[in-house]
Amino acid sequence: MKISRSAYTAEFKELAVKRIQAGASIPATANELGINDQTLRNWLKAAAGGTLNGAGSKLVTAEEMELSRLRAENAKLKRENEIIKKAAAYFAKDVL
Repeated sequence: MKISRSAYTAEFKELAVKRIQAGASIPATANELGINDQTLRNWLKAAAGGTLNGAGSKLVTAEEMELSRLRAENAKLKRENEIIKKAAAYFAKDVL
């Protein structure tokens, strides 16, 4: 399975960094935005160095960003659903 690299707008990155600088936690913010914790940490480091918007950064439309967020949420929900199915099967085995 090939994992594609997502590209985010400069505004999206700046808002994410500002949320962290305002006191929000990195894991909570990353989860809410549908991005990886390490990606957000990289953006923080780049913002500190003044290179958050690297040369040649690809612009992404709002629809593509929303689609990316929804795909991440969908994958998370599928994982949670699998855990629930396994737990239900385990407890049903004990009852029978």
